[in-house]
Amino acid sequence: LFSALSDRTSTRIGRRMPYILVTLPLSAVMFSLIPFAAAVSLAVLIVTLFGLNIFKQAARGPVVALMPDTVPGEYRSEANGVINTMGNIAAIIGTVVLGRLMDLSIELPIIGNTERKLPFVIAGFLVIVAVVLLFAFVREKQRGEPERAREPILKSIAYVFSPKNRSDAGGGRSALFILVSLLLWFLGYQGVVPFLTLYNIEVLGVSAGTAALSPGVFAISSALFAIPSGMVAHRVGRKKAIRFSLAVITGIAVLIFLHYPITRALGLSQFPSLVLFWVFLALFGAFWITVVANSFPMLWQMAGYETIGIYTGLYYFFSQTASILAPPVTGGIIDLFGFRMIFLFTGACMLAAFFTMSRVTGGEPHEDARS
Repeated sequence: LFSALSDRTSTRIGRRMPYILVTLPLSAVMFSLIPFAAAVSLAVLIVTLFGLNIFKQAARGPVVALMPDTVPGEYRSEANGVINTMGNIAAIIGTVVLGRLMDLSIELPIIGNTERKLPFVIAGFLVIVAVVLLFAFVREKQRGEPERAREPILKSIAYVFSPKNRSDAGGGRSALFILVSLLLWFLGYQGVVPFLTLYNIEVLGVSAGTAALSPGVFAISSALFAIPSGMVAHRVGRKKAIRFSLAVITGIAVLIFLHYPITRALGLSQFPSLVLFWVFLALFGAFWITVVANSFPMLWQMAGYETIGIYTGLYYFFSQTASILAPPVTGGIIDLFGFRMIFLFTGACMLAAFFTMSRVTGGEPHEDARS
């Protein structure tokens, strides 16, 4: 909703910035209040988390749409790679640095005792600092075009999938097939990544501390390959890069499924078996970031200046739907068939996305930017 609204906004500071300046600081405040709300009551915590999610989701579309507003279409894969790299670096630093502050117990003004509170306050403060820097140094492009009649938002969304959509080389079908594809690959991703630590403990038999390293391996690999993946896609094409990565991830998922019985049959001890598992995860992360870093720019390339926010909102609608559906689905698979079967589920989702992506036309970096 807010992505589409920002498309229709025109102010002296831009069309995205008003939403960013309001919703991001409110998100930061809500996040900082989480430990204090939890100390009051469960009801207060639920209200705080609800507010956090409302403001965070409202901010996401305008924030992300700001990049294609300011970067030419042919360079958006590289730019999205930089964004993903910085996000992964932040996740690693947050885990390593802020996570260790959870147990720090000192007395500070206003906050009081900092144990299990300080990381939330620091993270919220950093978000507000980021908003100030964003407003100070980023200038949105202003279009000197005459004001056009503004259609209802639902009608604009329907137009994205309409044969009348001249921005889409596939007459609306390409955008639809990209969105279906990302629903499938996010089902596969969200269906397995949240369970990596449990898989390490329950199946591979490692300690909880060692098991926690697996998501880190995935994140580090994604951070390292985010920018190169954009550069590769610029040379070979986004669609080819995405489909090749989906095919490789499918194979990796099958190898991980076979990893435990094969390493047991070969008599490998726990450590070399775990290292091999981390190698598979690192490859998964490298090819996964290639999919993520290039799918968004494909959608943006199909969008016009007036619809970038709508395309951004649709991306998050489909990806968040997958995030909601995947955990209960794979949880049921674990209950019925065991942990290893979730990797076959992931492989099946990636393979299905490989085929649906074949129906996509357009969205390549060499095409004329429509926005």
